[in-house]
Amino acid sequence: MKKIVTLGEIMLRLSPPRFQKIEQTHLFEAVYGGSEANVAISLSNLGLKSSFVSKLPKNPLGVSAEQYLKKYGVLTNHMIYGGERLGIYFLEKGFSIRTSKVIYDRNGSSFSTAKLEEFEFDEIFKDADWFHVSGITPALNEELFRITKKALQVAKEKGITTSCDLNYRSALWSLDEARKKMTELIEYVDICIGIEPLQLLGEDGTDIKDRLPKPASVQDYKEIMGLIQEQFHIKYLAMTFRESISVNRNRLKALLFDGDTFYQSSEVEVEIVDRVGTGDAFAAGLIYALINNYDLQNAIEFATVCFALKHTIEGDVNLLELGDIEAFVKDKTTLSIRR
Repeated sequence: MKKIVTLGEIMLRLSPPRFQKIEQTHLFEAVYGGSEANVAISLSNLGLKSSFVSKLPKNPLGVSAEQYLKKYGVLTNHMIYGGERLGIYFLEKGFSIRTSKVIYDRNGSSFSTAKLEEFEFDEIFKDADWFHVSGITPALNEELFRITKKALQVAKEKGITTSCDLNYRSALWSLDEARKKMTELIEYVDICIGIEPLQLLGEDGTDIKDRLPKPASVQDYKEIMGLIQEQFHIKYLAMTFRESISVNRNRLKALLFDGDTFYQSSEVEVEIVDRVGTGDAFAAGLIYALINNYDLQNAIEFATVCFALKHTIEGDVNLLELGDIEAFVKDKTTLSIRR
């Protein structure tokens, strides 16, 4: 069985029920989530051997977060323990024309206090086939940037396939800092998801991506993806596209580029139960398809269906299993009850 290692922060997510604003509510619905943890759980649900590496506090919240991972079969045997608290984020879901809002409470979390010397990467990557990380982890502080870089370097030295979902978060760092740091990491990445915040400088010293028209077309992005692949020599570059009909209804599709050919998925229209974690579902679907040697058109179709179906699931994680996803890939118009 193929083994995938992910590294990042798992947090407690607190959300007011029934699309309430935080100021209105007296109750919060609690689940766990975080980009790399979401990917690890999705891959485990798809039948792969999935390991999640992080640092948790040795208290009931840390124990509960680890139990949540184990519930879905994720391996936590390289988990580090220490620090005083689990990171938290609050999600206020939007509705109709009111957008969603996220408030982070993660400063001083156990994961943010992690040190490079705490991670035994030779052991962590033992028998691993793939390593995945997001752009959120190196954004948290300089030490976690160093940890991410070292992990990617060791994985590459061992011949392990590496992937990164760039996941730019303006609440965590400036675009200029993100462009500098993520461009430094990309040389160790085989599969890149997204194009921002990679630096793509023109002759005048400005970033070519900043010149994209608004709204930009798929063809505009194809040109940028081609330039990025040419500059950074990434094996596969993928990205998703979202057309918002309303906050609760979107049209979705995705692109995959191998340096020669663009593979575009079918479009899927969805009504949204929960948008958080949809990009992680896409990343997991793409990893699953590529590690199982799907042809590239089928790989981007599978990943896009994972992306779309996650919108229908409450919480951070795509909890659908392989059979659910394959059934939708086979016939996207089938909405009857499976008996």
